[in-house]
Amino acid sequence: MEIEAKIGQKVKNLRNKNGLTQEELATRCELTKGFISQLERGQTAPSVSTLEDIVECLGTNLSDFFGDDTDPKIVYDESEYFEKEDKNGNVVEWLVASAQNSNIEPILVKLKPGTSMKPDKPHEGEEFGYVLRGEIKVHYGDNSYTVKKGSSFFYQANKTHSIEASGKQESEFLWISTPPSF
Repeated sequence: MEIEAKIGQKVKNLRNKNGLTQEELATRCELTKGFISQLERGQTAPSVSTLEDIVECLGTNLSDFFGDDTDPKIVYDESEYFEKEDKNGNVVEWLVASAQNSNIEPILVKLKPGTSMKPDKPHEGEEFGYVLRGEIKVHYGDNSYTVKKGSSFFYQANKTHSIEASGKQESEFLWISTPPSF
């Protein structure tokens, strides 16, 4: 759809939403009914100042008029996950592919027994994890903590930290960091 048609359709939708006829809108904007009709059919393009007058008469502004009015994505299914496997067979799944644009980043990590994730240097933010299966060891600064299935961990990311699978079976945990760091 051409830009003129998109603008015209949005103007028409707003006009109808406000319960105005083309003639009423034209009168409020000091334009002709014919101009509004042509605009709504995508047959003409208004100047920026004319469009600004029209959208103001319709109770909005140019920023909102051209803004994305679609609802944000809420539900993500498995087919949308982004997965990366390392040389040891450990898997990291990004559960929300667009999380890099958010304040948090949820990932699902599966570690083979005796393997670990690469140590992370101190950075801003916080990290939270919940062990779904197996047992992990969280290394945080000079300390190490064992976290078993059904337990969680939380820390400020201002110290060197890493995670290893310390049990005899594959470990799986949900890991949420803020801000995104992967």
